[in-house]
Amino acid sequence: MTTRIPTSTSLTESAVIAVPLAQVWHLIKLQDFHKFWSKLEKSDFVKGTSPETDVVQWTFKDGTVLDVKQEEHSTIDHYITYSVIASTPALTYSSVISTVRCFAVTSGANEGSTFVQWSAHFSSDADAGVIEDARFKRKEALADLASVAVKK
Repeated sequence: MTTRIPTSTSLTESAVIAVPLAQVWHLIKLQDFHKFWSKLEKSDFVKGTSPETDVVQWTFKDGTVLDVKQEEHSTIDHYITYSVIASTPALTYSSVISTVRCFAVTSGANEGSTFVQWSAHFSSDADAGVIEDARFKRKEALADLASVAVKK
């Protein structure tokens, strides 16, 4: 009998990137994630979806393909929320919704930098392996984002 390891189905990773908010924020568009995330081969809008819906297909270098739907976007509060609506190969859990949020650091040693937070909320059928894989990928992507942003 296999027993699941109880685990939180939410995670948040963050980073302080040593450039102003505007330099980071312009990279935070679903269709542009391939411009900083080294694991992504390409990201393209999915044609044929409704005019009110933004769906972008992320093709990863390992062959995984995710269709991600923009659920929320704020240029005032500097965040984007998206969900995975399709995956090849199929996901081992029912759903995930993620948010990337950027904040200007306005005082202290990191003044003028950007604090970036990338969270995810998985359905209750996601196991510990899924959560840890997502944690690792977000850490890696945030490092990639920092690397690209400081070069701009």
